[in-house]
Amino acid sequence: MEVFVIFVDRRKKRLIMKLAEALIIRADLQKRVAQLKARLKDSARVQEGDEPAEAVKDLFAELESHLAELESLIYRINVTNMQTLSEGESLTRMMARKDVLTTRLSVMREVLAHVTDSDPRYGRNEIKYVRTVDVAALRRSTDEYSKQLRELDTKIQSLNWTVELVEACGGSPTAPFSNA
Repeated sequence: MEVFVIFVDRRKKRLIMKLAEALIIRADLQKRVAQLKARLKDSARVQEGDEPAEAVKDLFAELESHLAELESLIYRINVTNMQTLSEGESLTRMMARKDVLTTRLSVMREVLAHVTDSDPRYGRNEIKYVRTVDVAALRRSTDEYSKQLRELDTKIQSLNWTVELVEACGGSPTAPFSNA
């Protein structure tokens, strides 16, 4: 059971939610949508003469409700990420930097693993492979980028638990399944 700490600002009569809580709720909604998708597929086609386990129309209504909530939440998270600044850098920019650091480290680690594998030669007449990179320098760089990633991730997580999610703005989501 998940417990969320959502405060009510009695002066403005609104709910106050931390960004991290919104991210947890978003993940939960995405899981629910995936589960509904599976349930819809199970009920949308049945063997002739059988009844579907659940009413497809009801499942689509539930799906629409979750998707509308998800859309609103994603929008609010994105706006919050753009508006949140730390040391002159937006949270969105930090997340992009984190994604690139993660990709960079993945490539560097794979190259390290590739060049440090033992040479599979079985005899002197077989082709010998040589390294064209400085393994020690590549390891030092990998360690430095790993440290940067850890520090950045810690900073992002800290912001997630201190920043309040922005309120929803106007506009209503579309309802593509409402006539199903």
